[in-house]
Amino acid sequence: MRKPLGYWDYTVVLTYIGMLCSFLAILFSINEWYFNAILFLMIAGICDMFDGAVAGTKARTPDEKKFGIQIDSLSDLVSFGIMPAVFVYMISGRVLFYGLIAALFALAALVRLAFYNVSEEARQQQTTEKRKVFQGLPVTSIALLLPAVFLLAYDERLFHGTLVYFLLLLFTGIGFLSPFELKKPAARGKLCLILIGVAEFVAVVITGWGIA
Repeated sequence: MRKPLGYWDYTVVLTYIGMLCSFLAILFSINEWYFNAILFLMIAGICDMFDGAVAGTKARTPDEKKFGIQIDSLSDLVSFGIMPAVFVYMISGRVLFYGLIAALFALAALVRLAFYNVSEEARQQQTTEKRKVFQGLPVTSIALLLPAVFLLAYDERLFHGTLVYFLLLLFTGIGFLSPFELKKPAARGKLCLILIGVAEFVAVVITGWGIA
């Protein structure tokens, strides 16, 4: 019996789980279960944060490495490009203008991820060192920014209406394509990001529980 196409070892499990969580987040958004959508987006972000470290524990063939680059970016497109776009379109009341901005945001994520794939494959052919800087704003940043905006916008005393979501997609989309270098966080920086993510996750759970 032939094996299915693709790679199915433990190095890609978190990537697959993250993509599935993001797809569920899209379904939750369509059904207007926004708290659930945000929670599953954040779970996808956690999976993305650690999938590279897990993949690094195994000696991989050149094809496995190339597959890892491709599958990670394809998953990121669903998680941090399509899902936030659908979420903002739905929570804005399905306003066509927001739908257009959401589409452009998704396109920016697509272009950035494709550019990353090309540059990363070329970089790995020249060196085995880990990447030290990002070019442009990483698409995964939306996994922290969208929950923060969602929590702030939930309190109408802070943000009234949905304009804040428009601004979020506009500026993050521009950030995805901006040609600046952003240093990758060291261990202390990653810990801070994790703590921020945990705090947001708990805040979303508590807020959502309070209105259930």
